[in-house]
Amino acid sequence: MTQPRFGRLLTAMVSPFDAEGMLDLPRAQELAQRLLDSGSDGLVVCGTTGESPTIDYDDKVRLFSAILEVAGGTAPVIANIGDNCTADSVDFARRVEKLGVDGVMAVVPYYNKPPQEGLYRHFSAIAAAVDVPLVLYNVPSRTVTNLDAETTLRLAGVDNIVAVKEASGRLTQIASIIDGAPPGFEVLSGNDEDTLPMMGLGATGVISVASHVAGPLLADMLTAQAGGDHTRALKIHLELMPLFKALFMTSNPIMVKRALDLAGFPVGEPRLPLVPATDEQTAELERVMRHIGLLS
Repeated sequence: MTQPRFGRLLTAMVSPFDAEGMLDLPRAQELAQRLLDSGSDGLVVCGTTGESPTIDYDDKVRLFSAILEVAGGTAPVIANIGDNCTADSVDFARRVEKLGVDGVMAVVPYYNKPPQEGLYRHFSAIAAAVDVPLVLYNVPSRTVTNLDAETTLRLAGVDNIVAVKEASGRLTQIASIIDGAPPGFEVLSGNDEDTLPMMGLGATGVISVASHVAGPLLADMLTAQAGGDHTRALKIHLELMPLFKALFMTSNPIMVKRALDLAGFPVGEPRLPLVPATDEQTAELERVMRHIGLLS
């Protein structure tokens, strides 16, 4: 496999909040460095895991700027700019591009339930508004609407649409995208548990949640799979499967924020309407992390 544009292991960063629920920028910078030091090739900021629906545009800009101070020029920083209003997404993409990010990501518009032609026009409008690379994000479990393979491939013909984060879990659809994509267009796993089978189909890597606490293991798995050591890659995948499940026993990023707390790197609680992990959920997550060796 050739080296991917942004790297194989990208982390969908959580957004740290302080005790008052305000954005904690110094902690975000510490987290960014921690992730890069533990195997992440790049960072995706303020996506689903970063609680984008509860962070306003001005605070998103402050967060992007803070992460660029740490990672800019060292590792790719991809800023999530997508919303369910095309005009707002276009305006925000233009604003964020000026910060110097390496790329932007846009999710399938949620709640509106646009038809496939609407999705094509939405993403095309964003791509036309900026010069930086655009990553599509398909996560129908969150948005209701699926970005069909045919629409993804149609969008792959747009010059600066360079990749899709596929979190549909639909391997037949994903295989169709990989098979029909033009040279240079990449498919990235949006679900940790799907990463290994997707790489077997030709995906280039993952935008990960589990890498917050298992970065070195995930980096090892991706390197092994890309290098043809499929036995080792499968061994690590199976070892990490209980963690992948535990981190999604309730709505993301509730459990990964608790996982960081258990690992000794607290990042605050999620903002409403999300709520902190329960004692029972925390106990199960701690059991899994200890079993894998992520806690001493």
